Amino acid sequence: MEEVRTHSAVHVVKGAVQNVLGAKWTASVFVSGGHGRLTVQFDRKPTDEEMARLEQAANEKIAEGAEMLEFEMEKQEAEGHFSDSIYDLFPVPSDVTILKIVRIPDWNINCCNERHVDNTLLIGKVKLEKPRFRNAKRELELGFDLAE
Repeated sequence: MEEVRTHSAVHVVKGAVQNVLGAKWTASVFVSGGHGRLTVQFDRKPTDEEMARLEQAANEKIAEGAEMLEFEMEKQEAEGHFSDSIYDLFPVPSDVTILKIVRIPDWNINCCNERHVDNTLLIGKVKLEKPRFRNAKRELELGFDLAE
């Protein structure tokens, strides 16, 4: 269950990154126990103030008790409805015709085949680590731990 909570937190943190920093594309995700890491394409290291706003926004969304909706759609229909916002930089095999979508209304939407909590309250809080910026790749790595 801890990894389900942590993976669900990845979607919340990604929503915060999109809303606070405007970053869109996720390059990779890592989850192990209560630790997660999200790597996004970005052009700089965020300020301490931005990091504080990211953590605050993520924890506010968690405390809101937002539903994490999971549903399946035909790939073509999903792309028509959500455009490329459901994708990250992970390739979806061309033979896949049905996508599993996870959505936190007004926050984050992604195709994702992992398990998720039903409600963000079940995640607990997240504590962001110091960010790591890779200038050569233009990637921002954000690690976090579940605080509860």
